[in-house]
Amino acid sequence: MPVRIRLQRHGKKGKPFYWVVAADSRAKRDGKYLEKLGIYNPNTNPATIELDVDSSVKWLENGAQPSETAKRILSYKGVLLKHHLLGGVRKGALTEEQVEEKFNAWLEEKASIVGSKVDGLAKAEADAKAKALKAEKEVNEKRMAAAAEAEAPAAEEVIEEAAPIVEEAAPDATAEDAAAPAEAPEETKETE
Repeated sequence: MPVRIRLQRHGKKGKPFYWVVAADSRAKRDGKYLEKLGIYNPNTNPATIELDVDSSVKWLENGAQPSETAKRILSYKGVLLKHHLLGGVRKGALTEEQVEEKFNAWLEEKASIVGSKVDGLAKAEADAKAKALKAEKEVNEKRMAAAAEAEAPAAEEVIEEAAPIVEEAAPDATAEDAAAPAEAPEETKETE
């Protein structure tokens, strides 16, 4: 029974989500599988990959052949490196401790690379939000200035229209004198 390490598609239309499985090569793409090795989600940035490294290495040692995409995923997570290093143990070139030491050093280096990419993406997103906020503030300031300019002539027209009415009410008195008698009765009401 030839075994393949391949992807099994899940998820809805337009949003794929994959399981990395060890399956009989004659089985359907989304059909029966022997063991689920991990998941692969290409919808996130960077892509989310969770993989059981030891099980994947075990299948590779037993002769399972990865598909092209699965091979890239296994390489990205270090499964092929660990398989290669364990080949050195079988030949006597390395010890188990040296293999674990080299593999852990590679994992730390890979984690720092991925971490820097995530930080770069977060910084770019924050910069884009800041730029959008600045542009929005500028647009709002322009709108407020335009609204203030539109209100200023309207207020002047209202004052100009009100001035002739005051003059008609008391042609002898000024606008201040016309306003003063209106205030006087209110003062008398308060004293009573």
